[in-house]
Amino acid sequence: MIWTGRFDGDEPLYHRIFQRVSLENNYENILPNDFVLHGFAVDEGVKRNKGRVGAKDAPDFIRKNCANFPVVNPDFSLKDFGNLECNPDSYRDENLEQAQNLLAEKVQKTLEKGGRSVVFGGGHESMYAHYSGIRKAFPNKKIGIINIDAHFDNREIDLKVGSTSGTGFWQIAQEEKLHSLHIGIQRNSNTLKLFDIAHKNGMKYILADEIFFENLPNVYSKIDDFVEEADLLYVTICMDVFNASIAPGVSASAYNGIFADASFMHFYKHILDSQKLKALDVCEVNPTHDIAERTSKLAAALVNEWFMV
Repeated sequence: MIWTGRFDGDEPLYHRIFQRVSLENNYENILPNDFVLHGFAVDEGVKRNKGRVGAKDAPDFIRKNCANFPVVNPDFSLKDFGNLECNPDSYRDENLEQAQNLLAEKVQKTLEKGGRSVVFGGGHESMYAHYSGIRKAFPNKKIGIINIDAHFDNREIDLKVGSTSGTGFWQIAQEEKLHSLHIGIQRNSNTLKLFDIAHKNGMKYILADEIFFENLPNVYSKIDDFVEEADLLYVTICMDVFNASIAPGVSASAYNGIFADASFMHFYKHILDSQKLKALDVCEVNPTHDIAERTSKLAAALVNEWFMV
């Protein structure tokens, strides 16, 4: 049993997250404002993108590290619909696209019932699947995507390879006009071609170098202007945005990544406070390369910040 933790009592003041989780398979049980979790235990997109595989094992590690957090919001409820995999038992082996379509359908059902969607990846191919589900649920809304990531993930698809963990935003741009803000972008992790694609598609961004305390007013201003233009908001976090010292277990580690310090937490919590936020995921946790579950713990803590709002 993954959802276990310290038991201090049955009274609500003692509750930890594991005491407020229900394991589900019926979407009719979702109530408005429930947090609804799907694990996307897939890293085929990382494999295709020539990254370090292992992220498919992450969802249960993140669950484990979420379980013991205290419940702060008295109305908190988390419904867990388990993991979705990409393997021969369910689909044609390595059929990433079919797995993405299935997650999209599940996310659509969640949002149409008024739930708040949470996805534990998996590689960052989770993002395209998650977004597709949001679009299915809100076909006429302007969806703002905040991507906290070192990379734009806007590579053009190689038809010999198919979609990958690095093609999601390019795929969305082929379907509709993008409304995205990318926070933590590294100059040494994106070619000029990727910057060019970003500019041509109106992808706004904040460089990792711009994230420091004295610059927070500018960061806030860019975030607020972006959120103001959107009807609803989706946040996707690729854990390789963080420095390797605090997030060693990722598909592409970053020696110069950002830190989850006061500067980051200030603007991150500001994003989570938005009433427009409907969906959030954490991706690219790779337990195979993690140290003392640091990356899983950080991912869990970032999700828990939304649980506490």
